[in-house]
Amino acid sequence: MIRQKMVLMAVLGLLISGGLFAGGAKQQQSGGLTLEPGVFTVGMEIGYPPMEYFDVDGKTPIGFDVQLANALAAKLGLKVKFVDTAWDGIFAGVNTGKYDVIMSSVTITEERLAAHNFTKPYIGNAQAMVLLKGSSVTARSPEEIAGEGVAYQAETTSDIYMTGLARKGVQFTPYEYDKVLNCFDELRNHRVDAVVCDSLVAFDYIAPPDSPFEIVWQGTAEEKFGICLKKGNDALTAVLDKALDELFAEGVMRKISQDIFKMDMVSAARD
Repeated sequence: MIRQKMVLMAVLGLLISGGLFAGGAKQQQSGGLTLEPGVFTVGMEIGYPPMEYFDVDGKTPIGFDVQLANALAAKLGLKVKFVDTAWDGIFAGVNTGKYDVIMSSVTITEERLAAHNFTKPYIGNAQAMVLLKGSSVTARSPEEIAGEGVAYQAETTSDIYMTGLARKGVQFTPYEYDKVLNCFDELRNHRVDAVVCDSLVAFDYIAPPDSPFEIVWQGTAEEKFGICLKKGNDALTAVLDKALDELFAEGVMRKISQDIFKMDMVSAARD
């Protein structure tokens, strides 16, 4: 405990002096904050476009969170390493030291704040319901989806949302999948009637001109994503908050958003 306090005081001193991001000493100074010196190790479920997914080669991670992780690592003078992790084990991974942080579209919730550290939010999000174009489904919100089959990713905000509706008496057939990609594959192949997912993901699926999907409902953008860390890792949390503030101030966050979404999806997260 004494050592942790000493490290935190030292880091805060560096933050105040600006030395943490200064010149050629970046990597040496930042290295002590991470599990592997000189490396920023990021846990990520790489199957959640457009936030994190593999390029056409099936090996290279791309997407919003990937670009953000690269920008943060560059600012801190670190190399970035991505650890592809199943969502159902992703929080256990950061707790057991498999990676420094989780950057994988993690919604900041009261329950998660009680169990983990979080940075300031970096992007806003809402829930959305997606149908096939020309679908016979008449529902225009999840509250009206009774009698239909609804796909969503297990153990996500969408899961929490739909489980809440079921408890309120909305009777639908749930189809839970490990990856959101599977949800849309099932909808495309007419094996489910609707998908409920993050609006950021839904926008990506309807964007192509030949997309077979359409968004018929979008909730209020009350959710915000943050970088998740092990509870008590205050030193790295403070460093990442400062780096995020700088990326916002420098316009890097808006640039990443324009590249991925063709619009500013990040500024509202800081309102």
